Amino acid sequence: MHSLAKYNLISGFLLSGWLSLGQATDRPNILFAIADDWSFGHAGAYGCDWVRTPSFDRLAREGILFQRAYTPNAKCAPSRAIILTGRYSWQLENAGNHMTYFPAKFGGWIELLEANGYVTGYTGKGWGPGFAKDVNGKTRRITGTAWQKKKAKPPARAISNNNYSANFADFLDAAGQAVAKPWVFWFGTTEPHRGYEYGVGQRMGKKLSDIDRVPKYWPDNERIRNDLLDYSIEVEHYDYHLGKILEILEKSGQLDKTLIVATSDHGMPFPRVKGQAYEPSNHVPLAIRWPKGINGHGRVVTDYVNFADLAPTFIEASGVDKIVPIMQPISGRSLFDIFRSPKSGLVNTSRDHVLIGKERHDIGRPNNRGYPIRGIVKNDHLYLHNFKTDRWPSGHPNTGYLNCDGSPTKTSILNQRREGTYHFWTLNFGKRSQEELFDLKRDVDCVNNLAMSKSHANLKKILKNQLFAELREQGDPRMFGKGDVFDNYPYSGSATDDFYKRYTSGEKLRAGWVNPSDFEKETLD
Repeated sequence: MHSLAKYNLISGFLLSGWLSLGQATDRPNILFAIADDWSFGHAGAYGCDWVRTPSFDRLAREGILFQRAYTPNAKCAPSRAIILTGRYSWQLENAGNHMTYFPAKFGGWIELLEANGYVTGYTGKGWGPGFAKDVNGKTRRITGTAWQKKKAKPPARAISNNNYSANFADFLDAAGQAVAKPWVFWFGTTEPHRGYEYGVGQRMGKKLSDIDRVPKYWPDNERIRNDLLDYSIEVEHYDYHLGKILEILEKSGQLDKTLIVATSDHGMPFPRVKGQAYEPSNHVPLAIRWPKGINGHGRVVTDYVNFADLAPTFIEASGVDKIVPIMQPISGRSLFDIFRSPKSGLVNTSRDHVLIGKERHDIGRPNNRGYPIRGIVKNDHLYLHNFKTDRWPSGHPNTGYLNCDGSPTKTSILNQRREGTYHFWTLNFGKRSQEELFDLKRDVDCVNNLAMSKSHANLKKILKNQLFAELREQGDPRMFGKGDVFDNYPYSGSATDDFYKRYTSGEKLRAGWVNPSDFEKETLD
């Protein structure tokens, strides 16, 4: 285990950059391109044929493709908070939850760079859902100034009409008026977040047989394959606008002056993925292009990296040497060690694991309680510790399993249980044991729990000890008997606050992200 003191920016000072970045003209522009709910592996660069991503593939070909990039928390708001602050979600108080109030004391790297001469902006989805205000109650430009005016007819009914690339062009024109100032732009699509136009994948020429495999935790049927194809269309919409933005940068002569990061906040919006802590939940695609700052191109790196590493990377690239008073100490480690090296494969042997976890995501349990998990991924093994096994992992059945978006896949699995087939429902929605252990080389779908295996007892002990030791060092309240603090932080959605109590008392409530048929009528406890 490595001491956080070795990597944290405790005093607020960063190491000087690999390049000479003292002058404003030397500082790179930064494009952060983030999809909403796009899973690792679903890109041509990762060998996937049924999701076409030529723009992402270009970044990988001309930069670095990361094979082991993770978000520490697989839900929109906490994942994005980690990206912005460089801190783990269990270090972010209320910002570690979903639908929340972002504490003013936790500034982000975009706010820091804006204070140090960068022009900042975003289009689409920035941080959220929730509210981020400063100490005076004013809304923070936590991802910069919004550029949302340009609209275009979407290729499918459920896709946003935001013309993301045209909005970026408007921003770039405005940024060009700021002489000698570099810029940061957060390009955040709302795709492939649900809902989808059912059947759009086949309508656009895809075939059910295009999908090479359906995960072992879902039934393999026409309805679910359709759902996957529809998801692929939305991923491709993100990639289309990424490509248009690259064209704009190329035409303006700024492409090679720009540090470009393309990724997703977490895994796909399907049962057992988004909002959970299994391998497909937290494992994300990541490609980075920066010819002036990366040694070589076409590199494929297998080091374990996570979203807490992005903030210190951007700050180091910008040449900013102090993060206080805007930001709190950072837990992540700049990726410059990987940038400097010409190597593919494992670059830094100390990057041998990542920590993951979650607290309250979408509500629907009694007293707004979450489902707390902590975990570690190391050497292709995943250890998970579930702290409250009496609770339902995806939300209470009688309130629609609210931490799982409504979908044809979800409906199929719920209906199987109602018809007497429990296998897939148990994998996706059933209660869990306190400990789970998976061999990711043999079981990437995480369906064979080895936690009770005698031959894996020592490995489980080693992983648990390392996990808990690092969490204690990071000040995780869950390690000191104070984990309930996360359940008691206020929830920012008044329309669905205290959902379980209000719904079971007869109040008519609408949770727009699930289907009416998701609500179980019988008691399953």
